[in-house]
Formats: sequence, C-alpha cells, structure tokens
Amino acid sequence: MSKWFNETDAWWFDNVRFNAERLESQYKRATALTLGMMVGDYVLSFGEDSRHLREPLSLSRIFRRFAEGLPEPFDNSVRNKATRQDVRAFVAERRHSELLFLRLPAFGQPMGPRQAAFAWREEWMLGGDDFWQEMEKTRAGKLGSGVQSKKQYLGFVEDLLHTAGHIPWWAISHTENGFISSEELTDIVSSVRKIDAIYSKDFSDLLGVRASIISAVS
Repeated sequence: MSKWFNETDAWWFDNVRFNAERLESQYKRATALTLGMMVGDYVLSFGEDSRHLREPLSLSRIFRRFAEGLPEPFDNSVRNKATRQDVRAFVAERRHSELLFLRLPAFGQPMGPRQAAFAWREEWMLGGDDFWQEMEKTRAGKLGSGVQSKKQYLGFVEDLLHTAGHIPWWAISHTENGFISSEELTDIVSSVRKIDAIYSKDFSDLLGVRASIISAVS
C-alpha cells in the first residue's frame, strides 16, 4: 500500500484488511472491506493541489462516517451472490436477460487494468501486486485489456456486442475524452444492431467531456 498512500495511511489500510479477514461473518467482512475501499477512494481523490481541502480527521473516523451513511441491510430471503468474471463470458451466460447496460471504459490513452484508477483496490484485496501479469494474460484481446489503438478498442467493443446479440435491449453508456468520439461508437453499434435512440449531455464547460447513452433494440 505504500506506493498508493503515505506510510501512516498504508499502515491503517493493512490493519483494516487484517481485522476484516478475522471476522467470522462473511457479510460483516464484506461490509468492512467495502468501507475500506470507500475510504481509500476518498483519500486518493485529493491530489497535491487539493490535499489541503481534506478534512483533518483520522481515517478511522472517516471510516465510521461512511459506515453511518450505508443503508440498513435488508434480508430478501434469497441466496444472493456476487462474482467477478470476464465481461465477454458474463454476457454470454446471460441467456434470459432482457437488457444489457454497458458502461464502456473511457481510456484516454493505451493502458490496462494495472494503470486504472481503482487498481489499488485489487492490490489491497489480494494482498500484493504479483497477480497482474496473469490477469492481463487472461484479459488479452478483450474489452478491458490494454489497447494500442482506436481501431483495436472499437474492435473489442464490436466483438462484445456480437456476443450480446441474444439480449433484446442494449443501453450503452460512453463518455468522450478525446480518445473515442460518440459518432465513432455509434457507427460500431449501428453496424451490429439498429439504434433506437441516442441521449447526450454536454459537460464540456464543467468537466471537458460529453456523455451519451446509445439505446439499441433487436
């Protein structure tokens, strides 16, 4: 954690993970780790120029504040589970789904998961960084892996959309950042399926980006 946080904060995150793993309840363990990631995202949201805006609270107090804001747990009497899968395999297995909501990764330059903003979470949860090479190997040639060109990125998107051909409705969310334009993405989607509608919002004055959702139906 020392490559992501200062020494004191890194020590705190190591302690949280150690104590969370000792909890007998898997639900309490998941909650503790979720809160830990929320705290980490909060800390990393401040850069060198904005660090003075961070509240002068200990990470433990910030942790408790986030805990107070979590919704009350609700028992729906169903055996719920969460899994992490390759996006292509996940989509292929959804045989009875009616809607695909796809939020595309908005990479501004060729990069892979190791350089993503939330890469620290993977290293914190897995206790190190020696897994990246194997992860990148399994993701190679698929959406979410490192890309070398615009053509390659759009090819990954098109491949995934063909895989999702059995799902009747698509809603594809995309944020322009100078790498892929909405028009280029629209051309790819329309080559696979008829586009029903395009919704867009211009945030260029505030964030310098434009967001859009493309709706397509079989």
